[in-house]
Amino acid sequence: MATVPVPTWVSEVSGLRTIVAVTPATASTRPRTGVPQWSPAILVYLAVRGIGVLVLGLMAARHDEPLSSVLAEWDGQWLLAIATHGYDGVPSTLTDAQGIHTAETAYAFFPGYPLVVGWLAAVPGISPVGAAVVLNVIFGAVAAVAVASLGALCARHTRTGGDPDRAGLYLVVLFAATPMSVVLTMTYTEALFCALAAWALVWVLERQWLAAGLAALLIGLVRPTGVAVIAVVMLAALLAALLARRDGPRAWAAVVLAPLGYLGYLGYVGMMTGSLTGWFTVQTNGWNTSIDFGAAAGRFLIDAFTTAEDFATIATALVMVGTVGLLAWSFSARLPWPVLLYGALVTASILLSSGLMMSRARLLLPAFVLLIPLALVLSRQRSSTAVAVLAPVVVGSAWFGAYMLTVFQYAI
Repeated sequence: MATVPVPTWVSEVSGLRTIVAVTPATASTRPRTGVPQWSPAILVYLAVRGIGVLVLGLMAARHDEPLSSVLAEWDGQWLLAIATHGYDGVPSTLTDAQGIHTAETAYAFFPGYPLVVGWLAAVPGISPVGAAVVLNVIFGAVAAVAVASLGALCARHTRTGGDPDRAGLYLVVLFAATPMSVVLTMTYTEALFCALAAWALVWVLERQWLAAGLAALLIGLVRPTGVAVIAVVMLAALLAALLARRDGPRAWAAVVLAPLGYLGYLGYVGMMTGSLTGWFTVQTNGWNTSIDFGAAAGRFLIDAFTTAEDFATIATALVMVGTVGLLAWSFSARLPWPVLLYGALVTASILLSSGLMMSRARLLLPAFVLLIPLALVLSRQRSSTAVAVLAPVVVGSAWFGAYMLTVFQYAI
């Protein structure tokens, strides 16, 4: 089967001519097996997440907690309540970080995921928790295919990335085994968000502008971090519209489509709260979250490395620092600029804002693209070497996620 086209982006700055071109596809010499190309990515993803759920189940039993209850903890309760009762019917027992519940508190959570959960839960015999978990298994599998495709595209783009297929599969393993990848199986939005983000990036690199614009529109309804995808799609489409005439109409359509979901929800909350900045007010007042240019993160890191005595705090700090290191590595690896920009924007949005610091490891999961350089390195090694590296990562991730949900007693 033919490989996907690999785009080459060059910009025009200070008199240097820019070219936006697509390299001709090359034919693969791999024989056809009748097995769909996407099946290895899904099987690998499900295997890694299966290990994670198994370890979580064992640790939940150790602490006399039902697995279904653990999978729906913290923000998952809010999302399930919205899916079941709508924004106006969320039980007053659910409160913000200040212990307060108002008629506007639930608006902090974007509607995309609970809306889909509510649709499936309306089917007789399916509970909201069951619907949420089943959907996340599906969304995770969809994300895995896009992640594998993205890893292969980047391997071809860098020209020194090793075997594209192996790079893609190794990236799937790393994605499914990030420190807090347990939330990919919980009643959280991460699986849906990462599926849309990964596909949006793939479609940008393949210059499928309408698909990329639609993915950006949808991700704007899932969570606020979607602005990173929206910005990448809009900028890439704008450059394509200006520099490549044949992309003009479709690229302009992507520019228009991309922000509609995000702006639409902010407008809805503004209408319901009577303020154009209603969502930001709810988020700031309820969860102390605002852009502080890293002040809160800096204080947390200093305290974590100088005075903290608990494992969870130190581990979270290490994840934050490690993410910055991966970002620097990604730039040196010369990944495609849309991928780099997305990773940088996600990282900045999390590390430069205030709020609950212990949730940073979870919130940084969508920056999975920063793991691409490691996947590229592993793809150039022997399979035995890659397995020796990835096996402890998978087991460690499974344990860490289970620990944070069953031993650590605060929100993640």
